Amino acid sequence: MFRRTFWFTTGVAAGVWATTKVNRKLKQLTPESLARTAGNKAIEAGHRIKDRAVGFALDVRDNMAVREAELGDALGINENPELPAPRRHIAIENRNNPKYVDRSKHQTYQTYPYNRNEDH
Repeated sequence: MFRRTFWFTTGVAAGVWATTKVNRKLKQLTPESLARTAGNKAIEAGHRIKDRAVGFALDVRDNMAVREAELGDALGINENPELPAPRRHIAIENRNNPKYVDRSKHQTYQTYPYNRNEDH
């Protein structure tokens, strides 16, 4: 009698376990569940790609700055050379140009003639 009860209980437990496993797998294979799983994996892949791209861009920027400094040292650009004095006068003044502004009057605004033909 004990043997029969044991095997009956074992069979019921195995049936419940198998039914539970099959039902879980069927729920995973529904279209909604498959779409949700695919969407989550796509989002994760997008985050991984973004992180790698940002890391690559930061590495490129750092290495570019290092190389620029190396080239500047090699060419002597990083030293403080004396710069020429700023110009105080316009090299060529065209007083016939309607947009010419006489800087000696110290105007704060410029007036330009309006020509409708320039709009097209």
